Amino acid sequence: MSKSEFTSKVLSQVTLEKLVEKLVFLKKELFNLRFQKTLGELTNTSRFLKVKKDIARVGTELTRRRKTGAKADA
Repeated sequence: MSKSEFTSKVLSQVTLEKLVEKLVFLKKELFNLRFQKTLGELTNTSRFLKVKKDIARVGTELTRRRKTGAKADA
């Protein structure tokens, strides 16, 4: 996945269900990267940082939506 897929502008237009799916996918990918590193099969170590940042971006968008949703309900 490219970085452009996880910009704040793009993430703000994605549905909540898709955001949760992306978060689960990214966490699985990070797990697989850690597993590959342990086995010595990892070739692209920079992918760690990219995946971690993408997880943070998606998490930030989910938090933003929860906060704005809570304010809208009040």
